[in-house]
Amino acid sequence: MNKPRILLVDDEPAFTRVMRSYLEDTGRFEVRMENDPTKVITAAREFRPDLVLLDVIMPDMDGGEVAAQLKSDPIQKNVKIVFLTAIVSKEDVSKNGAVIGGRPFLAKPVDAKALIERVEQELRSAA
Repeated sequence: MNKPRILLVDDEPAFTRVMRSYLEDTGRFEVRMENDPTKVITAAREFRPDLVLLDVIMPDMDGGEVAAQLKSDPIQKNVKIVFLTAIVSKEDVSKNGAVIGGRPFLAKPVDAKALIERVEQELRSAA
């Protein structure tokens, strides 16, 4: 059985390592990290993720720009995207239904339980 593929995109390598560990420790996901937002399209084309976890604030290219590129790419246009952001609080998540610009998000810092729940919810809605 193929495991769902998750592409983690954040400019902080320590953060992506922790998130990858949370996901891989379940044994249910295949995970790839990308810390350079300008390389996401290439990484996505190679990896073919089912879901992209995407930081909002990054140098050179922000998460909104990366998401727009993914959605305009014929190969990646249907990939699910969940934003990761430190610019909102966990209280904002509950008030806004965990949506930014029509896309789901997780507030940083992200704990393992919230991450796994959101990933599983998004993957179920893609099925």
